[in-house]
Amino acid sequence: MSRAVQYLEIMSLMVLGTASHVGKSITVAAICRCLVRRGFRVAPFKSQNMSLNSFVTDDGGEIGMAQAMQALAARLAPATDMNPILLKPKGACVSQVVLHGRPYKDVPIEDYYRETPYLLKEAVASFRRLEELYGQVVVEGAGGAAEVNLYDRDIANTLLAGALRLPIILVADIERGGVFAQIYGTIRLLPNELRPLVRGIIINKFRGDPEIFAPGIRQIEDMTGVTVLGVVPYFSLPLPSEDSLSLGDKKVTDHPVRIAVIRLTHISNFTDFELLEQHASVEYIPSGASLAGYDCVIIPGTKNTVDDLSELRKSGMDRELQNARAQKVPIIGICGGYQMLGRQLVDDGFESAAGTYEGLGLLDGITRFASYDKKTRQVRRMPNPVPPILSGMGEVTGYEIHMGITEPGNDREAFSGDGMASADGLVFGSYMHGLFLNPSAVNALLSYLYDKRGLTFTPLPACEADPYEALALLFEEHVDMDRIAALLVG
Repeated sequence: MSRAVQYLEIMSLMVLGTASHVGKSITVAAICRCLVRRGFRVAPFKSQNMSLNSFVTDDGGEIGMAQAMQALAARLAPATDMNPILLKPKGACVSQVVLHGRPYKDVPIEDYYRETPYLLKEAVASFRRLEELYGQVVVEGAGGAAEVNLYDRDIANTLLAGALRLPIILVADIERGGVFAQIYGTIRLLPNELRPLVRGIIINKFRGDPEIFAPGIRQIEDMTGVTVLGVVPYFSLPLPSEDSLSLGDKKVTDHPVRIAVIRLTHISNFTDFELLEQHASVEYIPSGASLAGYDCVIIPGTKNTVDDLSELRKSGMDRELQNARAQKVPIIGICGGYQMLGRQLVDDGFESAAGTYEGLGLLDGITRFASYDKKTRQVRRMPNPVPPILSGMGEVTGYEIHMGITEPGNDREAFSGDGMASADGLVFGSYMHGLFLNPSAVNALLSYLYDKRGLTFTPLPACEADPYEALALLFEEHVDMDRIAALLVG
């Protein structure tokens, strides 16, 4: 008999944080998988997310990568109601607002806050639809919950919590230091009507002896009157990164093959390379850094293709790329990086300032930005038999998120209906995010790079182990999941 039948009335819960990057997203994913394992139907939800790491749903909507990850943890297909508002920063305090999966408008921050009542209403409506469909929802806040200067417009934390009135779990990060102040200060600063909703605390990223910290747990509970539900040790699992803050956490692995990913100012969807990171030394290098010694160079996606291309030129990275090309180092462009590889970019004022811009000239294509329309879709493609890398791939899947249309020149097509490849196959580009999350694509690239070094690469299996099961087992061991399940009782 399912454990879920013990609970006759089911409600939702909310996970807030003491700050950004304390582990809210991972905590929501873990709770979702743990509850699913216990027989619950549960969906993730985040009203407002700010990230350039995004994902495309089955119906072509765009949501934050974290909510897609949480949906997979809940064994659900990602849906736009799970993240109704996605903010994609463009610079100069301007963000593109993606509403219900579609571009809404570009707004400066001062204008965005004028939309608070409307956006809160839309977010609550998305939550209600998920609640009606699944019965219970695990809600993630954004950043720190106690940003007192934002209380009148915080549609991800206090305003949403006031509208939904759900039990709250507060997440803190002990690795940052000051965990007592984080927890006590956040709870004390919450609005009076929300403070009683805080029903549990989870402390993340613990390193050390739990016995030494045990008195600290008791002190936290005494000071706050809230139960500490668990202390989660520091761990590493192959889960997608939520946003640019995660770039600082990346460690270069000790593998013989070195791959440079250019860390563009507006880099997006660097989750594209996280499977490669497990099997090669992937380094995110700034514009202008030397490319000497790297076996492969990748130009990733970007929210601002024209601006980041201009930065590559100012920093001298265009010359570094030409030198790498002369040394027959493979150069790969994904999405905005693919657009940069062409001869020319023509902007009618939709992606950046209107004008015609010289591309890197490593592929023979011209990209035009002629409308505000954005192409967002999931794709399945066959690589064309272009040696030495593309010809080694099988069918691949991914998704497109881009403005602009690229008109191919004389170069060969890289994939069926997408991309271009140079005559020698060492330079190629594609609009396909997630290309190198396909084991066949990783195998093709790394087999070639290892072979060039006189080494043998052991191919990855077609299917990787489910990391969300490992995540759930970790939380079951270190967090009182029975108590969390009990919070869902109405």
